[in-house]
Amino acid sequence: MAKRALIMVGASMGNGPLYIQAAQRLGLHPITLTADPTQYDYLAAKGIEAIRIDTDNLNALIHECSRLRATYDIAGITGFAGLDESIPATVGKLCRHFGLPGPNPASVERCCDKFTQRQLLDDADVPIPAYRLAANATDAERAAAEIGLPVVLKPAVGIRSIGVRLCRNIDELAEHTTYLLGGKHIWRSSPRIVVEEFVQGPLYVANLMGTEVIGISAYEFGPPPYFVVRECTCPAPLIDDEHQRIGDVSLSCLRALGLGWGPSNIEFRWTKGGPVVIEVNPRLGVGEPERVRLAYGVDLVTEHIKLVIGEEWDLRKRHSQTVASRCLVPDRDGILDWIEGGSRAAAVPGVVEVKFIVEPKTPIVRKGDNGDYIGHVIAASPSRAQTAAILQRAVDLIAWSITPFPTLGE
Repeated sequence: MAKRALIMVGASMGNGPLYIQAAQRLGLHPITLTADPTQYDYLAAKGIEAIRIDTDNLNALIHECSRLRATYDIAGITGFAGLDESIPATVGKLCRHFGLPGPNPASVERCCDKFTQRQLLDDADVPIPAYRLAANATDAERAAAEIGLPVVLKPAVGIRSIGVRLCRNIDELAEHTTYLLGGKHIWRSSPRIVVEEFVQGPLYVANLMGTEVIGISAYEFGPPPYFVVRECTCPAPLIDDEHQRIGDVSLSCLRALGLGWGPSNIEFRWTKGGPVVIEVNPRLGVGEPERVRLAYGVDLVTEHIKLVIGEEWDLRKRHSQTVASRCLVPDRDGILDWIEGGSRAAAVPGVVEVKFIVEPKTPIVRKGDNGDYIGHVIAASPSRAQTAAILQRAVDLIAWSITPFPTLGE
């Protein structure tokens, strides 16, 4: 009998290892199709079958999956956006081609274009920020004048907050527009900018499987003008009415966008008027599966794979505790001389994980997005206050040193 294989298109240092482990626990043989397997250490470390392929080429992917079917029983196909937001839609197309369970590729494709997503949510009367589309500096300046400063500039298609900036005045607007359109930003599609009202208020992220809200996390960013996540807490400190309102708006988003199969995460700002939708993502967020598993005992990755292979999932919550994670973000560019305290921090009771993802002597070049992290700490306990105290105690034990790059003339 042929081995049952789970095909994964693309790879992810965040959720990728979790999918590998979950697939193997379910008795599946994971196979990764990615443009460059050498970028992802976990594939080699775990001896995972990885095939180099152009993930933008649907015909090549169909051909490769057809070739694999001669050897394996392909139980399902899934994938990761990584830095390529088009992969979730490609996965949907592959699932359709091979008659396997999967998301609606047209719905996912529309959702991954932030301007199109805004239009669909607007048409459905979902509360969203004021927005405009800009193709050049003149468009961006006109849009900002109509919306009112400050505004957020972001690529119409993108991920991980790459290229997303708060522009508080005309100079910052001009500077970031030049950055995005002047050749420094890498575009995977035609250059289009969304200019958006800066909605202020606490940030929450709702995690859904199908049409069920599994959990809501609270997020905190580092200093502006960037949107680099500093800390996450699950569950978010919401009263029942706030939780219900976020749940109701989440379902309105799914209906407006034609989503509702598999995982999604929806970002909100809580304003005086209630929840305002910042973004809908038709996938699991990086880090969210682990927080939800620790908080509620629901393994979103395993349950997603069950859906992908046509089995019945189980989204019942098994316990309740508060989980918080702190991202370790450097405050300067330079060479990382050393980083220490990981073992002491990990020994603090209630700490679940301490992870450093950058080795000493590595150059640190911050880009103002969620790729700036050099590590994280996760803590969990029965209470919010206790978890916060555990997390802070662990983080205080960690230290690092960065020597700035030499300046010209030195």
